[in-house]
Amino acid sequence: MLSKPVHRRVTIREIAQQAGVSKTAVSFAFNMPGRLSDDTTQRILSIARELGYTPNPIARSLNTHQTNALGLIVPQDIPDVLSNPFYALLMRGIGQVCKAEGLSLMLVPPMRGSVVNATYAALIDGCIVNGLQPNDPVVGALAQRNLPFVMIDVNGVENIASITINDNYGARLAMEHLLALGHRRIAILSFESPTGKFTDYAGTLKFRFEGISSALAAYGLSLNSPGVMIMECACSITGGVEAFKRIQAQSPLPTAIFALSDIIAYGVLEAAHASGMRVPDDLSVVGFDDLETSALMCPALTTVHQSIVEKGRRAADMLVQMIQGKSHYEHVTLPVELIIRESTARI
Repeated sequence: MLSKPVHRRVTIREIAQQAGVSKTAVSFAFNMPGRLSDDTTQRILSIARELGYTPNPIARSLNTHQTNALGLIVPQDIPDVLSNPFYALLMRGIGQVCKAEGLSLMLVPPMRGSVVNATYAALIDGCIVNGLQPNDPVVGALAQRNLPFVMIDVNGVENIASITINDNYGARLAMEHLLALGHRRIAILSFESPTGKFTDYAGTLKFRFEGISSALAAYGLSLNSPGVMIMECACSITGGVEAFKRIQAQSPLPTAIFALSDIIAYGVLEAAHASGMRVPDDLSVVGFDDLETSALMCPALTTVHQSIVEKGRRAADMLVQMIQGKSHYEHVTLPVELIIRESTARI
């Protein structure tokens, strides 16, 4: 049996001797090139490549106390994250900043079912937190690690940098639109919450339901009115399909559905079509997010627009400023807009 060849590891000392510089200069060339002239840096790097030297990223992190990586902490498993177009847009915005700053991006999903475990294990310089609230144990873990972080969809909490949208206003616009079209039997499809009760909602769901309540109140209705139905489902196309099937068992059927996520609305449109219901003739459907594919649905989806790419970009830029010690605890609220398309009609 042939044995595998053993490759001798090239050392920094050899590179320094070949280049006629100190070992410190070689370290600067890889870790802090600004400390050397461009010519010296390029000469050292060229010799390193000729000798076959590759720096050990773990050792470099130990020396510099930096990983040159941002983290995106999410409460879902990787397959769920990658199947949701929302995250693709969010990471596109984060990626724009990473590209400009020469950073990498690490996705930090739950580790063995625990986001806290993943937070302690992540090799990152700072992170963006999505889908969690300020009282979550993850925030405590980040504080314990002394890691800079920015929270997405959290409203102006003291000592926490955040970026969000006006969820209240966006949800109110969507519900007002359905009510103005004459709909009074309306199903609201919420993504899943820890408690399963709208009276206990916090964060994004709390603000969206406050907006919905305001719109209903203007028409003499409330979340407890007989024609108003609230149902939680998984934030996915499958979740929307399954929610629609449960709605079909209701009598009388709602004339409109307000899904608090476009991805849920996609499932509703798919299931409605499969059941023979016509949208918007038999059922009006509204979403929330305005994903890029929403205008391409059949029919094109009426939805609340938020700039998800901009949200990611602003969050990443804010985080980089914090890592560099240039900014602390900034709070940004981005605007929303109702986009009326073909999935809603007068009753």
